[in-house]
Amino acid sequence: MPENKTSRSVKATINRQRRVQKQVELADQRSARNAQPKRKKPAQTGKQAYPENPLPRQHLRKGGLESSLKPAPAFLAPAYRGSGKLENKVALITGGDSGIGRAVAVLFAREGADVAVVYLNEHSDAKLTRRHIANEGRQCLLLSGDVKDPAFCRSAVEKTIARFGKLDVLVNNAAFQQHSQTLEGLSETHFDETIRTNIYGYFHMAKAAVSHLGKGAAIINTGSETGLFGHGSLIDYATTKGAIHAFTKSLASNLLPRGIRVNAVAPGPVWTPLNPSDKSAKEITQFGHKTEMKRPAQPEEISPAYVFLASETCSSYITGIVLPILGSVGES
Repeated sequence: MPENKTSRSVKATINRQRRVQKQVELADQRSARNAQPKRKKPAQTGKQAYPENPLPRQHLRKGGLESSLKPAPAFLAPAYRGSGKLENKVALITGGDSGIGRAVAVLFAREGADVAVVYLNEHSDAKLTRRHIANEGRQCLLLSGDVKDPAFCRSAVEKTIARFGKLDVLVNNAAFQQHSQTLEGLSETHFDETIRTNIYGYFHMAKAAVSHLGKGAAIINTGSETGLFGHGSLIDYATTKGAIHAFTKSLASNLLPRGIRVNAVAPGPVWTPLNPSDKSAKEITQFGHKTEMKRPAQPEEISPAYVFLASETCSSYITGIVLPILGSVGES
């Protein structure tokens, strides 16, 4: 039986696909023969070279003083030039004594904001943050307490209003993290501490602040790549970060009619006291090496994103987003 038009077309398609397949296979073989060794050196994408793996062996006790961390995290962002994006604003930052929170506090001050810094009990770190804010020409109020306590959150907001007269930006950043290799090893006490710090703390602080926030105000929550991809040994922490992302989007919808924007930043691995007080001294030497940049971020590489989301000049049409800063295209 002679071939019909359809069968001839099908055969032509198969032959064409096989030619494409052969061309790709040959090209891949040539590429493999000429391939350069995979890049092993960490990526440095700016003028400043940041610390690379292996990092020094170290393990910090909770709550983890930044002054004990070697090398010291880079948070001053010397190349960043302020331009009044937050001029005469008032910001309250939880976990603002160290890490990402400290870096954000410094840049907010450089952009013209006075800052209330909420922290647990790392007094020496908090005082250093206050000195750097003063160096930027702005005022800083230190508030020591536990964000799990709604009464403390209300008090922190009230003291901020009493000191500065208003509140324009809330950054929820305080967190508890502790790896557990098995589900059986994740105790209810451990799980509860993570949930109550990372979720209830954000809820309590937002609820305390919202009646004082006016049109043009912003809430910025710190999420995590673990909330995007999960993490096998951070079941509780990843759960809270995924919840923070959902909380951000839901709160953004709720507060938009009042002119308040709510967004989140979801960092990958960042060199702060949080991780050396969680991982073993051996593990911390390779912290961040799984990213495509093959190193952890420094806090000053993350903090400009918070300025962007806090400033209505930069982001008045942005709400409900989770901004990933991962050092990778995907999961690290």
